Amino acid sequence: MTAETDAATRYFDAIAAALGGLEIFMRDDRSPLYRHGIVAKVVAEYIARLEKSFSCWRNRLGFMESFRISRAESGFPVFQNVLELENDRRSAGQRLAAIPEPNEIRAEMADFILRHKAFPAALQRSMAERLYLEDVDDGSAFGPFTLAQTAKVSVNPKTGRPFYLVHWASFDGAANLPLIYMATVEDSSTPMIKQLVGRDGKLDEGVEIPLPVDGLLNPELAHRFDDFTEKNSAYSLSPATIAVNLDKDFETLHPKQLRRVVLGPFYSAGITEHNSTVAEVLSKVRKVENAWLLTWTIQEVYSKAERPGRRGLFSSEKSTQEFFINTDDLEAARQGVSSYEKHALVPHEAYQALYAAGESEKIFAGYKVHILSKGQVISDV
Repeated sequence: MTAETDAATRYFDAIAAALGGLEIFMRDDRSPLYRHGIVAKVVAEYIARLEKSFSCWRNRLGFMESFRISRAESGFPVFQNVLELENDRRSAGQRLAAIPEPNEIRAEMADFILRHKAFPAALQRSMAERLYLEDVDDGSAFGPFTLAQTAKVSVNPKTGRPFYLVHWASFDGAANLPLIYMATVEDSSTPMIKQLVGRDGKLDEGVEIPLPVDGLLNPELAHRFDDFTEKNSAYSLSPATIAVNLDKDFETLHPKQLRRVVLGPFYSAGITEHNSTVAEVLSKVRKVENAWLLTWTIQEVYSKAERPGRRGLFSSEKSTQEFFINTDDLEAARQGVSSYEKHALVPHEAYQALYAAGESEKIFAGYKVHILSKGQVISDV
């Protein structure tokens, strides 16, 4: 095993353990995110997509040697890898047709070993490519951009408008970070109010809505909404900027809350280099599969009031949201959010090493720390 292969194996093992631990945390009903059950459920769906991506990349290394991660910044794969997955997904069906079925390849491998008394490296590469393309072909990996879905529909009793919980995701090409977005948006368009709001001012139970619905529930705005989210999902845009842009661009859509989950940075001993203190301590962890640290940030901006629109003879103005930015908190103001939470997930052995080195307080200052131990996540340490 070469040094590069060994490092790749350690990286994939570490990120698999981290994402598996994060999924346990999200699905645990004791998790602080579970007070918003649907939020945890949505995030868990995107974690599953990321796990699929890493499974694909691991198989890809069996026949292609190009794989790079952002060692000094995010600790996640560089954007080029995400684009390659997407390109391969588009051509997977055509390429699979040219590769024999797995059983045929296995039979050929056995025959090759018996006849040549050697390892069938070319056939092994064909098998790896076959498994990779089958994995990529189903479209469930975390792509450069994942189109919006409507996960929940209800009615605001104060305004009489239906509102949707919509989510989407992107992999930021500049920061090399996976980003998950969730927005609560009210809809004041007359057709949707007539269709969704009953005489009692509540959601009309006679209307069947097969949730989740691909795209924004309002069919007249769905394509425009997809275009908007694709152009307004960069990490460089603050949540407040995205919310204000959404409010401006759609006359009948009124964003009441926008959440962004930023996954990363990810730290792995001997591989990532973005924090020398963390790297030094993690390198002393006895089991390499426990020598990692995953962080994520949940950002939120919400509307504190709606300024009514004005309709005049010669001009009109749509109603606009007044978003709350917590200027009393310098970090919240810098991020352009009403509030934020920073989280860290770390294996028990790595946490012990950081604690023993006297670095845990400095490294985890401002973070909610969650410890992965024996398949369970312990929070509030």
